[in-house]
Parts: sequence; C-alpha cells; structure tokens
Amino acid sequence: MRHFGQLSPVVRERLFHREPSEFTADSPARTLAAALGATLYSPATRPRLADDVRKQAAAGVVSMVLCLEDSIDDSEVPSAEENLVRQFADLDAAGGPLPLLFVRVREPAQIPDLARRLGSTVRHLSGFVLPKFTEERGILFLEALTAAETTTGRRLFAMPVLETPGLLYLESRTETLAGIARTVDKYRDRVLALRLGVTDFCSAYGLRRSPDMTAYDVKIVASVIADVVNVLGRADGTGYTVTGPVWEYFRLQERMFKPQLRRSPFLEVRAEELRTALIEDDLDGLLREIELDRANGLTGKTCIHPTHVAPVHALSVVSHEEYSDAQDILRPERGGGGVMRSAYTNKMNEVKPHRAWAERTLLRAEAFGVAREDVGFAELLTAALPEM
Repeated sequence: MRHFGQLSPVVRERLFHREPSEFTADSPARTLAAALGATLYSPATRPRLADDVRKQAAAGVVSMVLCLEDSIDDSEVPSAEENLVRQFADLDAAGGPLPLLFVRVREPAQIPDLARRLGSTVRHLSGFVLPKFTEERGILFLEALTAAETTTGRRLFAMPVLETPGLLYLESRTETLAGIARTVDKYRDRVLALRLGVTDFCSAYGLRRSPDMTAYDVKIVASVIADVVNVLGRADGTGYTVTGPVWEYFRLQERMFKPQLRRSPFLEVRAEELRTALIEDDLDGLLREIELDRANGLTGKTCIHPTHVAPVHALSVVSHEEYSDAQDILRPERGGGGVMRSAYTNKMNEVKPHRAWAERTLLRAEAFGVAREDVGFAELLTAALPEM
C-alpha cells in the first residue's frame, strides 16, 4: 500500500517531487507509525463491514479501526464480535489490497479470544486499540496481546488510548503519566502509537467543542495534550508517535459531483470554491486543528468520517520547502553544527537544534511524499478527495 496510491501514475507524477513510498503490514514499526495517517474508525456492527473496508482502501485509507467499544451499545458486543469474525472471513475470501486493520476492544480477555476465533484470517489484523489505558489496565492488555502473538505466531501491535479522568485531573496527572510511561516502555516493541481520547477528556467537565474551535482552544484539553507530548512524545529516542484527536463534525449530505483536478479552471484561476466548500462542510476547523496537531508534536489523526481522510493526508505531504530545509540540515558535512540561510532564503536553519525536526520531516516524506515546488495544499486535496 502507499498514500495517494488511488491516484493514477500521471496525476502522482504531476503532484509529487518525490512520491510516497510503498509499505506493507510487515514493514518496520517506525515506518508504519509514520504512515498511519487518518485512521478511520468504524463500528464492528456494520453488516457490510468487509465491503466498507475494501471501499475505503480503494479511496486511499491506509489504516482503520473496527470498534467494539464506545461506538456500539453494551448489548451489541457479542453479535459485533461474531460479525467481525464473519467479515474477516469475507475479506480473506475476496482478496485484494487492504488497509492496516486494528480492533478496538473493551477488555483484555477479548484479545486472545478474538485472535483464536479469527483463525487463519488473523493475518489481516495488525493489532488492537486499547481503550482507557492506565498502568494497571495497560499491563493486562499488553500481557493479553503478548499471549495472542504467541498463539497466532503473528506480530500484533498495540495502540493505547489515553483518555481517563486520572490523566486529565491535575492532582493525578503526573503519576498517571508516569505509570503509563512505565507500562509502554516495558512493551516498547509492541506499541505502535498512542492515541488521545479528547472526547472523553471533554466529557469529564461536560464540555463539547464547536466546529469553530479546535481541541487547542479548550484549554484544559490543550494542557493534557502538552503534558502527554512532554512525557511520551520526545524526539530523543525515548518517545512514541502520538496521534491527533478526533474531529466530530461532518457534512450532512454527500458530494454530488466528482472533484476537478489541478488543470481545471477551478484551480487555474483560484481556489475560492474549494475554500467555500470546506467552510460549508465544517472542515475549515479540521484543517486548522491538523496544522495545530503537527505544531504540537502529534502525527496522524483519529477520524470518524471518510470526508476527513483527504484533508489529513493532503496536509501530511511534505512541502518542497520543508524537504529542502531538512536535506540541508542533515547533509553529512553539517555534522559539526552551524547556521545557514535556507535555500528559499526566508529563514535560518540551525543544524543541531533543527536536526530532530529534519529527521521527522524526512520520515514523513517517505510516507506521504514531497510536493512539487509549485504544488500546494489545494491541488493535493482536490486530487485526493474521493468520488462520493
């Protein structure tokens, strides 16, 4: 699989200075963590779940979570588990490309049980999402994951969700974070990424952000994000990939017409129509939040609607200017440090302080590609928008 693989080679060649690299479910964890992109959640109760997965893969989704937790009623769990097993059998029988697939469970015991019930189709499973993760619950979840790996002989990743009140409350946050760090460090090779449950954070105070506000406008939430990145997202080799929070809003009706590509008058003259459409669909707030995610050290994003995928991926592409700066900073002859003017002559590149940023930028370039010098976000988004 590859990001923007749904586009024709001709379109990709027109958009990218360096195209996204291919990867598989068996690629190194570092590659997969960087490539998660927009992780699309879907309730495991959907009767045509296998068809949905194939459809989203064809539209450019590379990671999905099939949810047995908060997205379904408590009474639906047994039937949802049965449906999940049937749908994996359907996916296996049909063949074809699939995204990275994860199952969000409720309790540790579900992990080995589902791995056993999936049988040989477990080869299509990349891992499990572990909700309401704390030190105590986390150990049980990760021990269950290790047992399932042993039984199936397959590498399975964990994506813990940080969302409990103990992490939010000021008096318990430090110790809760320290406990989570101890737990994930013990199982470092199995933890692909950490996810943030911002909806649960808001729930603890009866809050809900409007489509005009990002998670960073809700100060109590922003403070938690900052502390999670501070402890668990460091660039010194001890940190983990931390993904961006969910965006809750989406348009009321589907797109009627196929989006136009870059050479249409729509983009030749101006991108005002695209801007208007994004505002009408409440996606302008999403775009701002994606930018703030990256500025605050987060990578990728939890998504609950297919229309959110293209904006996340388009804004994940490395610009030609970023790529140029990163390459300059990491040149072997710059190993001793120093300061230089950027090739774009608009900023200072300081080798030692900017090295970690440059390394992360080149990793993102591997996953999402590098745009051509004259290609901006509007062209990338218009090309990536799926036909609805």
